[in-house]
Amino acid sequence: MTTDPGASRDTQLRADCTIDTDGRITFALRPPAAVDFRSSRLLLRLRPKKGQPEKVVHTLDLDPADDGSLRAVLEPEPALAEGRWDVYALAEPGEAGEPGESGESGARRQRVRPGLRDLRALVGGQARDRSSPVAVRVPYTTKDGFLALRAWLRTAHAEVERVDVTDRSMTVRARLHGATLDDGATVRLRLRGGDGVVRALEPQAASDGRAFSFTVVYGELAADHGAGSRVWDLSVQPRPAAGASPIRLGRLLDDMADRKEIFVYPRAAVAGVAVRPYYTVDNDLSVEVTAGKA
Repeated sequence: MTTDPGASRDTQLRADCTIDTDGRITFALRPPAAVDFRSSRLLLRLRPKKGQPEKVVHTLDLDPADDGSLRAVLEPEPALAEGRWDVYALAEPGEAGEPGESGESGARRQRVRPGLRDLRALVGGQARDRSSPVAVRVPYTTKDGFLALRAWLRTAHAEVERVDVTDRSMTVRARLHGATLDDGATVRLRLRGGDGVVRALEPQAASDGRAFSFTVVYGELAADHGAGSRVWDLSVQPRPAAGASPIRLGRLLDDMADRKEIFVYPRAAVAGVAVRPYYTVDNDLSVEVTAGKA
């Protein structure tokens, strides 16, 4: 995790948050009673990649509420850039400063801890069709106990609704959001790294052009595998036109920010290798093939 030199880690500032079906998030900041907290804004900071400077921040006004809390509302638009957004309170009046200044212009940042998180509106979110662009945000608690938002922003998205595994294959049922399947659509399994080998499958599409399913036969991925591990990333190309962009398969449309360590599928032993589907750190669906673990 990137360390922000302007952040104070000794605070017990907490914020309840509630999200609705449109993605609108209401924060209710509850400062400790003993603290004279004069903050006027809440700050969301897109966590930069390791070694990179901070580039994107987004501020929200905090207004007093009847219950004694300070309220801020993050509207559905503009959509947040894809990534992880850390939540801070600006503890004193002043400007947030230019990205990377960490509050040097007068507004001291304090990390906010989570209070109650009402995410009920996100449960079953895959049942609602989304238009393009597909924007998703999920409040969650970081490993070190602070409040953050996980955001995805994609032109289109293929939501995995179910993965059925056997000892020889996996069958995936998914639904497109922000796009529809044309005749000649294909599911693509692209070998990560190397020469980018691609295997194509024909999906079984529903009449609405959105729902589809396909089966991956493990033996085909095991053939000519060799030593070590390989990862195949799954996407769907909704139309056969040259240059049409593939759409990554994943599971984003619910209340779970990180599913890699939670949705764990069994390994299958095939032709001397182990094959297993899994969700990546971005909640996208991939298949790992590993020699020597069958």
